[in-house]
Amino acid sequence: MTVEFRSIAEDSPGQRWGGQFAKYWPAYSKWWSREGVSGRRTYLESRHAIRKYMPEILDLYDELCELVGGGDIESRFLSFYCPPRYLAGCSQAIWPGDKPLLVRNYDYDKDAFDAILLKTNWNGRGVIGTSDGLFGLVDGMNDQGLAASLTFGGRQAVGVGFGVPLILRYILQTCTTAEEAGQALERIPSHMSYNVTVLDADRNYLTAFLAPDRPTALTHSAVATNHQERVEWSSHARFTATVERERYLLQRLTLHPETQERFIAAFLKPPLYSTAFSAGFGTLYTAAYRPQVGTVDIHWPGRIWSKGFEDFKEDSVRVVFPDQSDIAAS
Repeated sequence: MTVEFRSIAEDSPGQRWGGQFAKYWPAYSKWWSREGVSGRRTYLESRHAIRKYMPEILDLYDELCELVGGGDIESRFLSFYCPPRYLAGCSQAIWPGDKPLLVRNYDYDKDAFDAILLKTNWNGRGVIGTSDGLFGLVDGMNDQGLAASLTFGGRQAVGVGFGVPLILRYILQTCTTAEEAGQALERIPSHMSYNVTVLDADRNYLTAFLAPDRPTALTHSAVATNHQERVEWSSHARFTATVERERYLLQRLTLHPETQERFIAAFLKPPLYSTAFSAGFGTLYTAAYRPQVGTVDIHWPGRIWSKGFEDFKEDSVRVVFPDQSDIAAS
């Protein structure tokens, strides 16, 4: 299994972004309409929700919709409002040292993954992050020293709200501190349960437990896997080993201080590193965000891809992942 990861920089929405959207749109459209187009929220409902909860990015949303042709389906998709369900694995943690460092594993289906590290300056705010739907982000940081990452929260409830990748985009576009991000996460509705960890340049951090059917809980947890305060979906918890991964990370936080390198290396090995690629939960990458200096290193076993606000080269890397026969033979 091979995945090509690309880095793309475009300060304002333009031909680069629009071209990527056109390339991905057939797959996006199929996923978004799989439960029927009539079952999704209308364009007017979607735009109204952004205006109500994320007014600072309404003009940006309108600009992106116009850039893709102003189509009804495309615009509804870009709103991330009440999208289809999607699940991911993932682990994330704050390094216990004196410098702000957020490390995360992204465990997901490679066929439902943009594989784009996108650098933008939308609305005058620099953001680098891993794209989802080319508007949303699954992790990222801004030029004010705020980093954010998400994991699935391990609950089956679905409600009225936004897909969490757009919520991440919003907080990185509009917030500069963990406290500001927490306030935004408390008031913006999420359509499913997710855990969002944010870290700022002063090493203030929090993890928000988002849910569609109960208030957001803000915690001082430095670790998030795939459940919230307790396991509520036992079969998913067993399949993803969420409790075991959380316990492993918590134990590492209580050890004698270890270097950043050793902490990151732990994410590249079991139990954090997942080889369940055929089941759609393999670890596609490990990201190490250093918001104080504005850099991110994307790690794979034996390989590092480094980017930053001061040095963001547009290039690509091809990563070969083991298939199940390779794993069984080893």
